[in-house]
Amino acid sequence: MKTSVCAIICAAGKGFRAGFTMNKLLTSLNGERVLKKTVSAFDFPAVDEIIVTASQSDLEEITRLCSVFPRTRVILGGETRSLSVYNALKVAQSDIVLIHDGARPFVTRTVIENCLESVKAYGSGVCAVPTTDTIAVAENGYIKNIPNRDALWQIQTPQGFYRENILFAYDRAFDKDEPVAFTDDSSLFAIYCGKPRLCAGARENIKLTYAQDFAKSATRCGFGVDTHAFGKPQDYIVLAGVKIPSDSGLIAHSDGDVLTHAVMDALLSAAGLRDIGFYFPDSDSAYENANSMLLLQKVVTLISERGFAVQNLSVAVQAEKPRLAKYIDEMKNNLASALGVDPTAVGITAGTNEGLGYVGEGKGITVHAYALLK
Repeated sequence: MKTSVCAIICAAGKGFRAGFTMNKLLTSLNGERVLKKTVSAFDFPAVDEIIVTASQSDLEEITRLCSVFPRTRVILGGETRSLSVYNALKVAQSDIVLIHDGARPFVTRTVIENCLESVKAYGSGVCAVPTTDTIAVAENGYIKNIPNRDALWQIQTPQGFYRENILFAYDRAFDKDEPVAFTDDSSLFAIYCGKPRLCAGARENIKLTYAQDFAKSATRCGFGVDTHAFGKPQDYIVLAGVKIPSDSGLIAHSDGDVLTHAVMDALLSAAGLRDIGFYFPDSDSAYENANSMLLLQKVVTLISERGFAVQNLSVAVQAEKPRLAKYIDEMKNNLASALGVDPTAVGITAGTNEGLGYVGEGKGITVHAYALLK
């Protein structure tokens, strides 16, 4: 007879330590919601049911997010992680439970299977990796002692147990006037059931706790290129919002800011979105002679809504005319201000095309832009 398995995913927190104004699991990571990535890791045949705990304020949104996973149900969690797990254990139907933090979206199937096999062989499975740092026990700001590093492990999730055993431990812990304080499920198991068995975790199975954890994990690069031809009857061109004297303007539906257009496409591409023609079509009279720097602000909002911000930008302008060297600092400052970065994070180079092709013949300008999002 098959041993059934339930994954309990804790998602009822708020993410205060990350400094977010919303549940950190509902933010985007590489264009995908953190919680969706975590749940999808357990969505394979060995797992029979998935229970996700949610706070009252997030219940509706998390239920909608998890609706694409047929074996998943969302329940109301508690004020603490422990209460959330306890609520899930009381409704779980499976023989084995794998308890996992929703903030560990990089868990692999190998790690999950290691945990499951450990439960079947030893009655428990606690994913862990050996610590590589020296750990000190402190008292009043001073090192009291330093344990032998060879005996220290960093505990992760999932942590697996037979449901009847871990539920027994939770029942005993909460059947007191003041429940036993514990930081994870293995601590409680150790008090009421026996020594938990360690199994192989993974270094990449990190917990997203602080804002910088999200920044390190989610980087995207994008490329944009745009070309405009000379021929508009005006005595200047616009690049990155800077008016530059020219014997002819650039032909375009908007203000012809070819540099900003390339930057916008690079940002949109990095975020996995459509090109600027989709969002600002030249068939729409609203964008006739539009200020491209204002459109850039709208693009920044679009990528921000998907959890991204600009880390740095590199731009290469190919133009035989006009000469651009003395305007580059102003262009950099304009872009930096629009993107919310320091000017040192924006690079602009300008070169000719050595007289070759339409650029070399002075017929137009081409700009290449590369953006890195975090």
